[in-house]
Amino acid sequence: MIVTSAVRHAAAGSAALLFVLPVPAAVASPAGPVPRAVSSVGEPTPPARRHVDPARLGRKGTQVQRLAGAPEMPSVSALSWVVADASTGEVLAARNAHRRLPPASTLKTLFALTALPHHGPSERHTVADAELEGIGAGSSLVGVKEGYTYKVSDLWNGVFLSSGNDAVHVLAEMNGGWESMTRQMQEKARSLGAEDTHVVSPDGYDAPGQVSSAYDLAVFGRAGLQDPAFARYCSTSYADFPAGSWSYGIANTNRLLTGADGVERYPGLLGIKNGYTSNAGNTLVSAARRGDRTLVVSVMNPQEGGGFAVYEEARSLLDWGFEAAGRVEPVGSLAPVRAKAAADPGTRTVSVAREKPAAAAAPGRAAGAGAEAVAPQAARSTVAEAEGPSAGLPLALVASACAAALALWGWRRRTARRA
Repeated sequence: MIVTSAVRHAAAGSAALLFVLPVPAAVASPAGPVPRAVSSVGEPTPPARRHVDPARLGRKGTQVQRLAGAPEMPSVSALSWVVADASTGEVLAARNAHRRLPPASTLKTLFALTALPHHGPSERHTVADAELEGIGAGSSLVGVKEGYTYKVSDLWNGVFLSSGNDAVHVLAEMNGGWESMTRQMQEKARSLGAEDTHVVSPDGYDAPGQVSSAYDLAVFGRAGLQDPAFARYCSTSYADFPAGSWSYGIANTNRLLTGADGVERYPGLLGIKNGYTSNAGNTLVSAARRGDRTLVVSVMNPQEGGGFAVYEEARSLLDWGFEAAGRVEPVGSLAPVRAKAAADPGTRTVSVAREKPAAAAAPGRAAGAGAEAVAPQAARSTVAEAEGPSAGLPLALVASACAAALALWGWRRRTARRA
């Protein structure tokens, strides 16, 4: 009877402990599926593959593949244009995407991608006379003077806001000289998969043989959004430019950004770069964010509507792109077609054209902010698993209860014998 009672008490106590103790899995696991970013094995699954005819963007005329409910394409007079998703690189629609045309100052996007990483924004440089030689007649200028000392950030404001060819010449000299800069830009273009661009004058000034395309300009704009410094400069509306002991204000000539000259500002515009020469006409690379989607649009040489038509045509293409998102099949990609090398035989090889890059950087934000945002969540999940009760704890408590019951039974038995 004593044994039966002891075992019964031990079993009851063990059952009570199992009911009272929380279930380990429910505490350790966060609600919903664990984010893939928490896993350190393998790599995130890229967006689903969709068949895209690689030759389609090389065809003449408008290329678009509308699905049910997709809006009609707007009327655009530009000789060439592209609308693309800045995150995936998918081209939503285009017209004469690879037609080679003079780019004007939109070529400064490639100049910035090439030269920006080489000098910090706070670095100071005193301009020499020779650095301002060779600037083309009629060039746009910010007002750089020989003998004056400027921060690198001042010079880049001169490039992006005033489209200053004088600032470009100085920065080019700081990066190896005019000819070296030309070669570096050409190499950078090829590394990005931009095959239509031929660089002759790094500032975009009209020069025989200098061409680019709406496709290549969209590639440069997309790459620029992933560079925090580029994104910051191209989205700056106004800045002070030093002139010795004083300074003067400069405004961005991208009217979609500033709303100047009667051009309405575009909501969510991230800027980038506009250009004009008598040979190229008006050119523009624009990017805008709406919700969680960022689009990049390039427009080259509108044939109707006057000098500001490039802004209105870019506006209509951005509006169309946001409305059409998810309702069109891509007709191409801005990503270079090459395979990423596998780390080992077991690692999946993913086409760069199908990889989803880091989210486009917001003005003044690093492109890696998305990764930083995931890290605390991963840390919280790890901490929760470490602090939650382990699966062995209930079993240990049950064993302890049984051992206590048996000890009690032994003590009672010895007491009975003595009596």
